[in-house]
Amino acid sequence: MAGVAGSDPQLSLAAGTDASTGNQSLNTATSNDQGALSPWGKFVRKSPLAALILQRLALSVGLLFAVSIMIFGGVEALPGDFATTYLGQSATPQAVANIRKDLGLDQPATTRYFQWLGGALQGDFGNSWASRNSVGEQIGRRLGNSLFLAFFAAIISIPLAIGLGMLAVQFRDRMVDKVINVISLAAISLPEFFVGYLLILFFAVQMGVATFPATVYDSMGLTERLSAIALPTATLVLVVLAHMMRMTRAAILNVMSSAYVETAELKGLSGLRIIARHAAPNAVAPVINVVALNLAYLVVGVVVVEVVFVYPGMGQYMVDAVTVRDMPVVQACGLIFAAFYIFLNMVADILAIVANPRLRHPR
Repeated sequence: MAGVAGSDPQLSLAAGTDASTGNQSLNTATSNDQGALSPWGKFVRKSPLAALILQRLALSVGLLFAVSIMIFGGVEALPGDFATTYLGQSATPQAVANIRKDLGLDQPATTRYFQWLGGALQGDFGNSWASRNSVGEQIGRRLGNSLFLAFFAAIISIPLAIGLGMLAVQFRDRMVDKVINVISLAAISLPEFFVGYLLILFFAVQMGVATFPATVYDSMGLTERLSAIALPTATLVLVVLAHMMRMTRAAILNVMSSAYVETAELKGLSGLRIIARHAAPNAVAPVINVVALNLAYLVVGVVVVEVVFVYPGMGQYMVDAVTVRDMPVVQACGLIFAAFYIFLNMVADILAIVANPRLRHPR
């Protein structure tokens, strides 16, 4: 049969023509598929890593816009009226109307929202209703104090959590691992205000070795500031340490059964070196996510800690504003807290995307 086929030039020509036609049809179909893609589709196919990062950035901006609507709408839905609260129950209707007009409360809610959002995008949150001072200037000082507290809590808790997580994996199911798990469960179970009051009781009241209340001011030196924030920093560290440590332990244990870890064990490498050099780098994505979430908590969740320790930060400022119904301050603090939370989550997602080798080196 092979000889017959090879001896017939017309059959060979027909076969060659069919194959050529099939290749041309396949190439035409592929080019048509590529031509049918939108510019964004072509960009996604060419640079999937950059496309995912841009999508995450766009999602964060949209989420922040939605949160701004929720904050403004929630404040608008609160019962009562600042003008009546400010003037008292004996205020005349004309006086109340004058205050409302002076504060712009007589305008439609949509108009006030877009005015507030436009100012916020430029860093102008208006003036406080209670003190008549600029909200932006007050927040600038308070935000610096909150970030100072969160920064020192982070640089203590993150290395300590990762180190304890690796140590728990090294001695898993032994006494060291069990002690670390019991302490972490106890820390998770206790609310931050209770931990704060316990630290105040033991270290400030009974032992007298710590400062309470945690008051800081501009002329304080670094040593005095660190002494003042010792108790609130310890409270934040105890609260977030357990979450990060347990996630680190779980993520590393998840990759310890992989083939490359078994190969490293067969080579005779020590357990701690295997964890640090081979297991931990491949468990970085979930660890990054939990670290970012806890960093967001350190900035956003300081409200309770600052109130307990009378610390002059954003949280204390917001609580004081809620007490007197100073809505520009409440809205500004809420938006800034939301922006930090969304930003840190966005950074965690982008780092997890970049850490994925399948996206860094697409086929």
